[in-house]
Amino acid sequence: MSVLISAHHALMLAYRSEIYLWVIAHIFPFIMMGVWTTAAQGGDPTKFSLTPADYGRYFVAIFIVRQFSVVWMIYEFEWHIVEGRLSYFLLRPMNALWHYVSGHFAEQAARFPFFVGCVILFFLLYPTAFWWPTPASVIFGIVAIYAAFSLRFALQYCFAMANFWMERASAIDSLSYLPYVFLSGMVAPLSDYSPGVAAFAMWTPFPYLLYFPAQIMMGKLTPSSPGLWQGFGIMALWFLALSALGSFLWHRGLRRFSAQGG
Repeated sequence: MSVLISAHHALMLAYRSEIYLWVIAHIFPFIMMGVWTTAAQGGDPTKFSLTPADYGRYFVAIFIVRQFSVVWMIYEFEWHIVEGRLSYFLLRPMNALWHYVSGHFAEQAARFPFFVGCVILFFLLYPTAFWWPTPASVIFGIVAIYAAFSLRFALQYCFAMANFWMERASAIDSLSYLPYVFLSGMVAPLSDYSPGVAAFAMWTPFPYLLYFPAQIMMGKLTPSSPGLWQGFGIMALWFLALSALGSFLWHRGLRRFSAQGG
């Protein structure tokens, strides 16, 4: 695994300019931060769940979570299926899935320096949004971020398996982007949604990809909060269900694979 990560990291560094553009492409939370902080400053405070400074912290946390939970394996897997390149990975003495997992870890390491620079620049421009997270928030925040990565990987893994039956399974992932945007907390904290919508969202996997880790990083959820352990429990259930479905589709799909596409 370490050899795979090292090899992928060297490849990512060769294309680091493109990776830095990916980091910049994920500044959407900063745009939404400007919208919500401006609205909170000029509107009725009773109609907003957070203060202007807290909105800034929330969307910074969303930006951080997105940098370490983004998953793109479906596009590479789709290319490997269509071109018949998956055969090379099937010949390795390990599950081909680890090729994609190691690639994501290597990409995270390659983008990390530029990501840190973006966060520092943000706090220099908006010093009122700066806060010191508690040690518990840091520890549980890191766990939540990589739990979110694992959950999103499992979800995209299931979508990717459709490539054994169709040529462009990435269209399914693109279709899932709509509920992801609105139910994950990317455009607004779920605390600003209606109670019914927020309650429904919390039983889907989407809030646990962004909103849940961001709440932990901000200190809104602590080890003494029941919502923290309930959130991790729901994440675990979704991960196990999606992993089982993905594994089933993987073994069924391999029967169809002919090394010339799906």
